[in-house]
Amino acid sequence: MRTLDFAPLWRSTIGFDHLADLVDSTLRQTTDDNYPPYNIERSGEDHYRISLAVAGFGVNDVTVTAEQNVLTIEGRKPDGAAHDYLYQGIAARPFRRVFNLADYVQVKQASFQDGLLVIDLVREVPEAMKPRNIRIVSGASQIEQKKAA
Repeated sequence: MRTLDFAPLWRSTIGFDHLADLVDSTLRQTTDDNYPPYNIERSGEDHYRISLAVAGFGVNDVTVTAEQNVLTIEGRKPDGAAHDYLYQGIAARPFRRVFNLADYVQVKQASFQDGLLVIDLVREVPEAMKPRNIRIVSGASQIEQKKAA
């Protein structure tokens, strides 16, 4: 695998060094596991939805964990009685799916709907982090303000 040098990028950006780490960690992941299949959709300007097809799993078989900027979904069927399948087309193997979330994206709720695990996410930027206009004061008005004070 090819390694990338992000040093030129760091010279022209401020505070985005975690982005290079995120890209690097994504490139190092070599898992080709596509189970369970999932969709990611935008349901509004700052609202997102992840849907995982978890047929055969129940509410108690799946755990959803949100920690900092990582969403982890794990599923494990309890060991039960062995079945004598003639054909088994519904996969029920254990899985672990990890999603990296952007800053200020939070999990609002998780639910089962029609064999799908649906996770609703919302991006809530704090007021202190939102853009604001800065008033520009000219040199002449600063002198007038000092005289008035």
